[in-house]
Amino acid sequence: MRMELQIAFWLLMLILFGFACFLFSGVLAPFVASLALGYVLDPVVTRMQRMGLSRLAATLVILFVFLVLLVILFFGLGPILGRQLVGFVESLPDYVNKLQALISDELAGLLQSYGGEWLKKLGFDAPSTADGLQKSLGNFIGQGAQYLGNFLKSLWSGGTALVGIIALAVVTPVVTFYLLISWPEMVATIRSLIPPRYRPTVLEISGEIDRALAGFLRGQSIVCLFLGVWYGVGLTLIGLNFGFFIGLSAGFLSFIPYVGSTTALVFSVIVALVQGWPNLGLLGLAILVVESGQFLEGNVLSPKLVGGSVGLHPVWLIFALFAFGSLMGFTGMILAVPLAAAIGVLIRFAIKRYKQSALFHDLGPDVA
Repeated sequence: MRMELQIAFWLLMLILFGFACFLFSGVLAPFVASLALGYVLDPVVTRMQRMGLSRLAATLVILFVFLVLLVILFFGLGPILGRQLVGFVESLPDYVNKLQALISDELAGLLQSYGGEWLKKLGFDAPSTADGLQKSLGNFIGQGAQYLGNFLKSLWSGGTALVGIIALAVVTPVVTFYLLISWPEMVATIRSLIPPRYRPTVLEISGEIDRALAGFLRGQSIVCLFLGVWYGVGLTLIGLNFGFFIGLSAGFLSFIPYVGSTTALVFSVIVALVQGWPNLGLLGLAILVVESGQFLEGNVLSPKLVGGSVGLHPVWLIFALFAFGSLMGFTGMILAVPLAAAIGVLIRFAIKRYKQSALFHDLGPDVA
């Protein structure tokens, strides 16, 4: 088969695979999550095999530990997070109104005290300018609060979302169990389907993808867990309302670069400012908790656990998460990281081959 036909064949297969994923995206989430868990946990099972356990026994041990942790999280943290989520959504309008009033009053006072003379010279009236700024600020904050409240309510509204969460929690452990048992056979079968003449190149590319995924998924998962605990416990200890919910949510969102830290900072500052006003001590403590977590993440955890050789640029990762999330929902967000890593490795491989080719080195007859 000529090279052009092979390229056309594999492009067609890729298009059909993408269309199938898009078509069945509503039911793929538990299976994609199981593949991700199987990929992350397979080295653990292999290490337990080296310690003398059979693969079945090692898989059962891991599944038992996973179920115990799931039950503890569901019955231990579930009610707390549920109450704080409901309370946060219900209290959000009050916090926004109080924040708007605080900012408006302080802004009007500053304009009256320090900007009145300058405004008069420019032909503006200080009270009317302050009222206009207050109205604009109120509209801006009100719209933002409305969008955020609708988004948070949509997380738990609707039977489809609830059924999806239950299916994810029930089906994922079962599928992961069977995948972990047959993981070596699956890898061997896929490897045997690679044409022998292309096998070294494909194995080289897959090895780079594996290193990129391993470095990011396993390392960043630990970072997210640490940040969630750090933010949640720290904000709770300083007495911040809804601190546990804000902290764990920010830790989960830390999987997306800069989104988790921004979420923790914005919401903790809003709640601390309104809750502690006019005393700014709570605000200072909240900022200290968030910034200390960011310092540890940026200078200790990420360099040690994730490293700089992952090859996933933050901008590329954010784009992939939003793009695949908009196309396939939660399933797309699960697929975004491995697909982004794979595409990045393929692009780097193509650039490397291009620089080694005659097309790159052939300067032509007219070029000295």
